[in-house]
Amino acid sequence: MPTCDLCFHNCNLKEGQTGFCHARKNVNGVITSIDANWITSLALDPIEKKPLLHFYPGSKILSIGSFGCNLRCPFCQNHTIASMSFHNKHAKYMRSEEIVNLALDFVPQGNIGLAFTYNEPLIAYEFVLETAKLAKQYNLKTVLVTNGTINEKPLLELLPYIDAMNIDLKGFTQEFYTKLSGNLEQVKHTIELSHSRTHVELTSLIIPNENDSAEDMEKEARWIASIDPEMPLHLSRFFPNHLWMDKQITPLDTLIKLERIAKQYLKHVHLGNV
Repeated sequence: MPTCDLCFHNCNLKEGQTGFCHARKNVNGVITSIDANWITSLALDPIEKKPLLHFYPGSKILSIGSFGCNLRCPFCQNHTIASMSFHNKHAKYMRSEEIVNLALDFVPQGNIGLAFTYNEPLIAYEFVLETAKLAKQYNLKTVLVTNGTINEKPLLELLPYIDAMNIDLKGFTQEFYTKLSGNLEQVKHTIELSHSRTHVELTSLIIPNENDSAEDMEKEARWIASIDPEMPLHLSRFFPNHLWMDKQITPLDTLIKLERIAKQYLKHVHLGNV
């Protein structure tokens, strides 16, 4: 029974079985990315929306997404595509060549490249690698917006073709990551490996009574600074969504307090969704 070796879940899949992410499947004994090339979302976005504030500011980037995710965030803003069926009628099949050509068509409008985003792009690993390689042949910039849940070997194979990443650091305790079916240490390792090879910015969505403690923010900021105090950190305001509709909106006072703490260690701390 083959094992998917893309992330820490390491799903052992029987013939025809789909993994935890809903997007990788055992097809005739081969782990296959069934979301590859199936595009559910496509838009020409400002680069700041990723969010990336220190990577070609003022530019635009063609953003594409598919379906599936290897986490289960109860607050997911894109839950409809994170868990959607392969046969969803809104998905459109696009070859890598079509996507790159579309990105080139948007260059006169300020487009600098391609961003893999919206759902978790890394679960369509083979597609992202193929498309990023092709994009680099045309001098397009490539961006990943990711939860950082990926094993070291595939990450290192991909990074030479990625120009920038925004990585979600969803909290700074394994207790919180367990609620998301995630692994904090794997995300931290992804951040460390990626920062040494490409431009990295981090985003932490601050959720009241979940990951908003001053102590945890100090630990998070201190750890980031131990890698590089210049690494940008975005602290984003939570609004009720998906399964956590009963949670309160993050008070602005909380964000400002955590921003103040983070700035003791980091040079670039930005508030989002305010």
